[in-house]
Amino acid sequence: MIIDAHHHLWRPERGYTWLAEPGLAAIHRPFTPADLIAELTATGVHGTVLVEGGRCHPDEAGEFLGYAADTAQILGVVAWIDVAADDVPATIARYRRLRGGELLVGLRSQVQGEADPDYLDRPDVRRGLAAIADAGLVFDLVIRADQLPAAARAARAVPQLRFVLDHLGKPRIDEGEAGLRRWQGPFAALAANPNVTGKLSGLVTEAGPDWSPDDLRPFVEAAVQEFGPDRLMFGSDWPVCLLRSDYAGVRRALEAALPPLTASQRHEIFAGTALRIYELAWRGTRPELAGPST
Repeated sequence: MIIDAHHHLWRPERGYTWLAEPGLAAIHRPFTPADLIAELTATGVHGTVLVEGGRCHPDEAGEFLGYAADTAQILGVVAWIDVAADDVPATIARYRRLRGGELLVGLRSQVQGEADPDYLDRPDVRRGLAAIADAGLVFDLVIRADQLPAAARAARAVPQLRFVLDHLGKPRIDEGEAGLRRWQGPFAALAANPNVTGKLSGLVTEAGPDWSPDDLRPFVEAAVQEFGPDRLMFGSDWPVCLLRSDYAGVRRALEAALPPLTASQRHEIFAGTALRIYELAWRGTRPELAGPST
C-alpha cells in the first residue's frame, strides 16, 4: 500500500494567481481528478491526501471536498483556512456541512507567504491553532526555513494539535552544505516536539535544476534521524513537482535518498504514518485501499 500524503489539483482561472509567476509555465494549466487517477494508476499509488493549492479562498474547500466525495483515491482533504481569523470554528463547521465534509482531515494557511518569521507566535494565530485542535483536525505547516523556530514554539504552545511539516520546512537544497547547516538545527528543534510529523515532499523543487537523489540524501537522512520513520510520510507534491520531475521520478528519488530501512519502517513512510496522523483508516471512507479503482 502506498499513500501520497501531499498533492494538489487546480484550474488556474479560478484564482490561482501565483501560477502566472515566471518559470511556472509547465504547471500553468488545469490538473483534474482524471489527471490524478492516471498518475496513480501508472505508479501504483493507492490513495492520496489533497492539499489546498494557494488559492486562499473558502470556495476551494467545497470544490476539493466534492472531488474527494467523487474520487475513491482521494482519502482526505487539507483545506485552506485563515488561521488568524476570528471565525475559525465557524469556518470548520461550515466546511463539514459541505458534500464530502466528512473527508476534511486538516487545514492549512499559507504561512510561507507571511513576511514575519514569527507569524506563528501571534495571539490570533495561536487562538486559531487551538480551535483546529479542538475540532480534531491536523494543521499542515507550509513554512520557510526561517519560520521553523516559531513553528517549534507553536508546537510547544498547542501540544494537543497534530502539526504536519510540509516539504521538511523548505530547506535550500540547491545551496548544498550551506543550506543543510542553516536548516538542520531549527528543523531538529521542531522535530523534537512529539506532536509534529514531517512530509518527505516538495524536495525536488528546492533542489537545483540539475538535481540528483544525492542532493536530497543529506536532508532525507536528517529527517529520518530526527523524526523516525513513524513520524514521516511520503508526498509527491504533484503537480508542482513537474517543475523538476514527473510523478514517478519523485517516488524513485525518495527511494534512492532514503537510508536502509526495514519493511515495517518503509510501510510507515509510504502509508502508515499518513493513515494514522490524518486518521484516514478510522474514517472508514474507502474500502478501495487495497488498490486504485479504474
